[in-house]
Amino acid sequence: MFVDQVKIKVQAGKGGDGVVGWRREKYVPNGGPAGGDGGHGGDIVFQVDSGMSTLMDFHYSQKFKAANGNNGGSKKMTGRSGDDLIVNVPEGTSVYNDDTNQLICDLVNPGDSFIVANGGRGGRGNVHFATAKNSAPEIAENGEPGEAFSVRLELKLLADVGLVGFPSVGKSTLLAAVTSSKPKVADYHFTTLVPNLGMVQLNDGRDFVIADLPGLIEGASTGTGLGFQFLRHVERTRVILHLVDMSGLEGRDPFVDYQKINQELAKYDENLLLRPQIIVATKMDMPDSDDNLKRFTDQVNSEDNKHQIIPISSVTHSGLTKLIGATADLLEQTPRFPITDVEDVVSITNDADEAPFKIVHEEDGSWTLSGARLEKLFLMTDTTHEQSMLRFARQLRGMGVDDALRESGAKNGDTVNLLDFSFTYED
Repeated sequence: MFVDQVKIKVQAGKGGDGVVGWRREKYVPNGGPAGGDGGHGGDIVFQVDSGMSTLMDFHYSQKFKAANGNNGGSKKMTGRSGDDLIVNVPEGTSVYNDDTNQLICDLVNPGDSFIVANGGRGGRGNVHFATAKNSAPEIAENGEPGEAFSVRLELKLLADVGLVGFPSVGKSTLLAAVTSSKPKVADYHFTTLVPNLGMVQLNDGRDFVIADLPGLIEGASTGTGLGFQFLRHVERTRVILHLVDMSGLEGRDPFVDYQKINQELAKYDENLLLRPQIIVATKMDMPDSDDNLKRFTDQVNSEDNKHQIIPISSVTHSGLTKLIGATADLLEQTPRFPITDVEDVVSITNDADEAPFKIVHEEDGSWTLSGARLEKLFLMTDTTHEQSMLRFARQLRGMGVDDALRESGAKNGDTVNLLDFSFTYED
């Protein structure tokens, strides 16, 4: 089963809690604070595993959570950090934040790795909050929450050459003729349902990887047929072999087919048309192919097209040596192309999401506070100690929450909710 796109959820580890602790030793009066810090939460690390070829494993396991950091201890002891979670992916995997559609990392080479979600830092123990005015603070921080979000993985095959064209133009037949690959070949459309890879080896020692992609049809870039699902695999190819059926057996015009496939490539990513492309005129063993090729060549040349046209027959093997040699020569002149998904990212954030907090007046008269920054401060507050809660109240005041509640109409005695915690508003 070939799987090249999945969505999963990642949850980095929470930092360990800092503690309120005291130095207690015989003959040492007024020992002072000695609460240690919590350990760092584990990260989610994506790493290339050369032994993987699809994303099928992620169909059975879609939630990944790293270990939390341990809490701090007395005598200024720092808690143990949580272990990182290593997630193995195949070569050629692109990792996206599924909420913002932003490319997080592109893992191409063996050994590549990237921290996709960062674990939270450990909370500070009370030893950090001692001051001249408060030499015995009962203040400690809870650990910072780890990053958590949905991730989309897209596998883009690492092939040097990609075969594109309408269904049944001979892509699989060509792959079988020039490599030891055994793709399914039949006389009906969409015989190829998943990409097939093969290694081409020349007598002069050169070699390259070629990918047979499922057939494209008009509208593939917008989801018609199988093309949209597999167009992403063309992104990593350095040279495109554009196969065009010259037999005319299906009543289609070769030049119109050629234009339509290029249009679909441009709609998906206009940079694909900047790739070197060789036009491969297929099925030249058929009766009308020579006349169709002559007419097709005139039409292509009338557009000042600089692409080389090479006629072949995968059945009789005519033209294959020339095609493979020309492809290898073109590859030597062509560098790898970068992935361009980072540009023109559509962000789903807005001004309300970016604000430090948001206030909602509920139907029952209570008030609800929300906001990533505000919620993070609360989650890192040790609610079991009064001094920690007073510190949190000062933080709210500094953020302008008190003023905002007053301006919104909050009155003494009103209930204010924050996550699963409720408190009474006092002006």
